[in-house]
Amino acid sequence: MPYYLHRIAFTPRSMQALVLKPQDRTPIVKKLFAAHGGKLHQYFFAFGKYDVVIISEFPNNESASAALMTAIGSGALAGGETTVLMTVAEAVKAMKQAKKAKGTYTPPGKGR
Repeated sequence: MPYYLHRIAFTPRSMQALVLKPQDRTPIVKKLFAAHGGKLHQYFFAFGKYDVVIISEFPNNESASAALMTAIGSGALAGGETTVLMTVAEAVKAMKQAKKAKGTYTPPGKGR
């Protein structure tokens, strides 16, 4: 299953609720991801633009997107971004595929 890096920002209201009633959101996120066929690997709070950084695994991009749509649709999140991650084995496979296709691409300004 593909891995994902999610960077999430809470709404001010959500952050206020966490300050007023501190809680571990990990079990809730695990349940959400499991409902979409995914698995939560790590849940971190962070400094900066994003409040939370998550590493997850989902069967496909559609399932990962659906899980985030569920969370965003609740109104608890102010935004974020997701990056699809590749294992080293997947990257090596991609490198080998790129090697086979070497010479098939002409950069702009060269050739035709």
